[in-house]
Amino acid sequence: MINKKALMEEFCSLAAIDALSFQEREIADVLKEKLIALGFTVIEDNAGVRYNGNCGNLYAFLQGEIGSEPLLFSAHMDTVGPGTNKRAVFHKNGMITSDGTTVLGADDLCGIVCILEAIRSLKEDGVPHHSIEVLFTIAEEMYIRGSEVFDYSLVKAKEAYVLDLSGQVGTAAIAAPTLFSFSAVFIGKASHAGFAPEQGKNAIMAAAKAITEISQGRLDEETTANVGMIEGGQARNIVPDLCTLKGEVRSLSHEKAIKAIDNIKQKIEKVCKEQGIKFSFNYEVGCLSYRTQITHPVVQRFERSCQFLGYKTRYIDTFGGSDNNNFMKNGITGIVIAAGMNQVHSCDEYTNINELEKAARIVAALMTLDEKGENSYGV
Repeated sequence: MINKKALMEEFCSLAAIDALSFQEREIADVLKEKLIALGFTVIEDNAGVRYNGNCGNLYAFLQGEIGSEPLLFSAHMDTVGPGTNKRAVFHKNGMITSDGTTVLGADDLCGIVCILEAIRSLKEDGVPHHSIEVLFTIAEEMYIRGSEVFDYSLVKAKEAYVLDLSGQVGTAAIAAPTLFSFSAVFIGKASHAGFAPEQGKNAIMAAAKAITEISQGRLDEETTANVGMIEGGQARNIVPDLCTLKGEVRSLSHEKAIKAIDNIKQKIEKVCKEQGIKFSFNYEVGCLSYRTQITHPVVQRFERSCQFLGYKTRYIDTFGGSDNNNFMKNGITGIVIAAGMNQVHSCDEYTNINELEKAARIVAALMTLDEKGENSYGV
């Protein structure tokens, strides 16, 4: 039922469209036309206006023939950089890569094309399906900002499948972390480093001391912490009066994430007190942790759909956030499923047409599995 040639051509066509975060206008216009052509009612929200971007989230609804509740399928429209002038290269072994100078955009074009091709194939073959809701989001790569401001009163579904996971198709992430991004500003006192160093208070030295005090790496099996950036100073001959540290904490346990971020602040406060300098500390919530139980219907439908197709399943915890974190926060239970993307966020990113086909087949099966566990897909 899935047309591999059409799947490949659509992927390559969409990959040629630049869609950096907050700059998704061109791809959104193309996807809006595709959804309308498939019979969807489409709404674009004002998320772009809120972030000074050029595009909003796309929400679409298609009435179905089976099931009492709609299902939500989601992928994000934006890519990371370098993502300007992308070009997909198809290889004889079925791999699709970029030309090596940019990312491919498989994250998350794989999810987008699998959703579109699954719907297209069901409609062309007249296969009964659930009512389907689609949400194509902006700025997922910027700590899921698009889905953060979406109006969830539009959504009727209580269960969601987010196609935004690397790895072998058949894999699903059922848990994801709380993520805190923090910034600490060390405020010392400038002075000439040659004539009067003793009159200065070295903010970089305090920040360096704090880095040695902060526990980093894998704190336990559920929690990580990292200082990823340090910046400060004016010149070689000036005792630096300002220095900024930036980092993050991730944990599958929200309580552990809070404990870790509080510990980082306490260590910085201790060092600054010892050094006699001031500091400011703030953090932002990137996403909140969740865990979807294996016994939940959203997981069991995925399991039965893969069994129906003869695909092995694997359930994992992930340390990456996704739009599903915001769905769970807003009362929609979901999982994140692999869609054929690999080595994402790099110029070595790739997908494979056979994996794309498998992922699209899973999406079509999910859309057609009724509440009795019977599947009209393939009939």
